[in-house]
Amino acid sequence: SSKIRDLEVQSADDVAVLEDCIDFSVAKAVQKTEEKLKKGGLPDCLDEDIISHVGNEEAQIRFLKAKLRVVQEEMNNVVCEYRKKDDEYKTLKSRLKDTEEENTRLQRTISVQHSQTEKYKILSQDANKKSEGLQQEVIALKKVLQ
Repeated sequence: SSKIRDLEVQSADDVAVLEDCIDFSVAKAVQKTEEKLKKGGLPDCLDEDIISHVGNEEAQIRFLKAKLRVVQEEMNNVVCEYRKKDDEYKTLKSRLKDTEEENTRLQRTISVQHSQTEKYKILSQDANKKSEGLQQEVIALKKVLQ
């Protein structure tokens, strides 16, 4: 990911769009492509179909540079989205770790409280037995006094 983050996009400012070509119109090409889309078919290689209308190599190079710029912009958008998702992933991973630690801490607390509850239950039973014994002793002493 460090390679992606350090990526520098070179802009192609000297790129001429296809309108620079005398016998080619982008609008016509787009219109033809949209018609083919509506009919349900596209040529197997759309780029070669468009490039075949361009007469000389210089125009083809400019067209390809323009296409490269568009692809680079799309890649930049994907990289930006990737960074956002990566940051979100790291945040969620950190929150998950914190939640798991909190869960472990709470489980330990529950275990300690359960142990204390059992301990106090045993102490309570012992105290009840002692109390019953003392009550019986009091009853016996009252009988002796009467």
